[in-house]
Amino acid sequence: MLNNHKRRPPEARSNEKGFTLIELGVVVFLIGLMLLIAVPRVRDTMLGGGLEAVTNHLADTTRELRSDAVRNQIDYIIHLDLDNNLIWTYSVDMTPEARGEMKKRAFKLPEKVQIMDIYFSEEEKITDGEATIRFSRKNYTQPAVIHLAEKDRRLTLVFEPFLNSVRTYDKYVDFQDQITGK
Repeated sequence: MLNNHKRRPPEARSNEKGFTLIELGVVVFLIGLMLLIAVPRVRDTMLGGGLEAVTNHLADTTRELRSDAVRNQIDYIIHLDLDNNLIWTYSVDMTPEARGEMKKRAFKLPEKVQIMDIYFSEEEKITDGEATIRFSRKNYTQPAVIHLAEKDRRLTLVFEPFLNSVRTYDKYVDFQDQITGK
């Protein structure tokens, strides 16, 4: 009498609906995988891939190069090609062939974004050609200001010698203003 339940016929059991734990686990895994692939692309699309993408790339690259320069005890360079809107990096001990390979893998600025000019302390602004910013193994950076443009929008990036971050301004800030602290 311990078992009061009547056994259901096999036909009734086959009509029961539900999911096993394994099926639910597979579905959750697939949803997670799709999100892992889709979220970065959606984020980049939402941000427009414009000035924000270039700013993020330069800020991330700056942090990485400063860290690599100190860790590896070798200077690193960000190379900016204003005419072709390319940015690439290399270490000063690389061969010309290796530098050429790094240039082939350069970060291409989005179509509507351009590097307007670059200022270095005590130098004229560079509006065309190529320029480099050096990250020393002694943990300092060559001071520089980069002005970016996208349509009517302007952005200023300031590379300071002893700070590990890039200051950004959502407008065109003159290099002399940075020196005098205005």
